[in-house]
Amino acid sequence: MQKKILLTSFHTWLSDQQSNSSDDLLLELAKMASVTHDLHFLHRLPVDVALASSQVIAKINQLEPDYIICCGMAASRQQLSVEVIASILSGESTDKELIDQPEIFLQTTVDIKQLVAGTSAVEISYDCGKFVCNGLYYSVLDYLRQSQSSTPAIFIHVPILHPENLIGMIADFVLMINNLALL
Repeated sequence: MQKKILLTSFHTWLSDQQSNSSDDLLLELAKMASVTHDLHFLHRLPVDVALASSQVIAKINQLEPDYIICCGMAASRQQLSVEVIASILSGESTDKELIDQPEIFLQTTVDIKQLVAGTSAVEISYDCGKFVCNGLYYSVLDYLRQSQSSTPAIFIHVPILHPENLIGMIADFVLMINNLALL
């Protein structure tokens, strides 16, 4: 049975960037006829936490996906990185249950070790950064938690893509999609 999967990527944020590797990877994925799932793409999200989050949450409500895979660029990394947690400072939260904690962490419900099983160059990360990637991931996880949705969501950081790593990155990414659909 085909699974409905929402995949998101960001726009560039620096004037010298020709593209965002998260979007490049999803564009390559969209070209593949061998992916058997019902993939829905939300390309080039604005590099703004509030705007990106509202667009993704609206798409979640419209699409009602089985899974959500948010992607962002991590130029300093060498392999795909699956993020386990996202965080914010308590002053940034409006949730009264969480307000007294100095930093608030939310964790994906996905078994990340099973997700990356069989991949050749994927790392498990506990540092989603402090930029828009972390903000979007936290917003999505918080929205799913507050709405009591059982839809699993993950965030994957994508390094700069080049001819030497592209095929391996795509293969690992597709394997993770297939693993996710089996969880």
